[in-house]
Amino acid sequence: MKHVHDARPPAASRTFVEKGVDKFLRSLVEKNASPHTIKAYRTDLEQFTQFIGDARWDAIDHVRIRSFLSHLYDRGLSKTSVARALAALRSLYKWLGREGLVRQNPASLVSTPRLPKKLPRVPTIEEMNVVLDTGMPDNAAFPERDRAILELLYGCGIRNSELIGINLEDIHWNREAILVRGKGKKQRLVPFGDSAAIAVRDYLPRRQEIVARKKKHVPALLINLRGSRLTTRSVGRIVKAIAVARGLPADVHPHTLRHAFGTHMLEEGADLRAIQEMLGHERLSTTQRYTQLSTSKVMQVYDETHPRAR
Repeated sequence: MKHVHDARPPAASRTFVEKGVDKFLRSLVEKNASPHTIKAYRTDLEQFTQFIGDARWDAIDHVRIRSFLSHLYDRGLSKTSVARALAALRSLYKWLGREGLVRQNPASLVSTPRLPKKLPRVPTIEEMNVVLDTGMPDNAAFPERDRAILELLYGCGIRNSELIGINLEDIHWNREAILVRGKGKKQRLVPFGDSAAIAVRDYLPRRQEIVARKKKHVPALLINLRGSRLTTRSVGRIVKAIAVARGLPADVHPHTLRHAFGTHMLEEGADLRAIQEMLGHERLSTTQRYTQLSTSKVMQVYDETHPRAR
């Protein structure tokens, strides 16, 4: 039985552009790109191939690409979705250039839609301390593991995908650091503090009980009650359930704790480049978003407390 996404026209009837897009998406899989990225690119580029029809690469210029973006707006897509589609096209054209299939990148001549600067709502240090010091909710199915999840996400600032990718052998106890596999298979050592170390040590005996009972060899640090590696979706559900139980907004997710890590480190005086290294950001400009978060907090304090601000 064929999968739904395999129900495509035979290769012979596919257009020139469709064949190129297929090869590009396969190259993303080979480079170990995030499944979410591949899925998003596939959706955006399939819309592009339908819009372009049977045109060849040399017939597609920046005007055609602008027309495609206008078409997306006409269909009711948001600025964020249109910007994502343009990013997918730019990546596609970079790959085409490396493969020698095009001589120029018309997508680079099209301006990215101006997006509203929305800074994520980050829990305060006090709110995070309440969540972590109060203990796990009474209905938690695996409280030791869930506490370790929160301590690692907030204590190390790692991504959800990096968290579930941690194996037992990646924990370097003597160096108080964890080997983390980030985007594009890049590895980095991330320090972890006493709270995270205690939480992981408390969890390991329970993990061992499950593994022994299921008679499984599982390299993963974080497992479910069936003895299998946790998924990012499961981690998202666990984090949200604990956050809501402790009075935080329902839109809290694992990445919120990563933002909290960066923001709180900066507020406590950490060097921006050190935070960049720990978060695994390629560009310092990405890390600098946390200075915006902290500045917004400073402005709020000023407005609320300075006698000449009122």
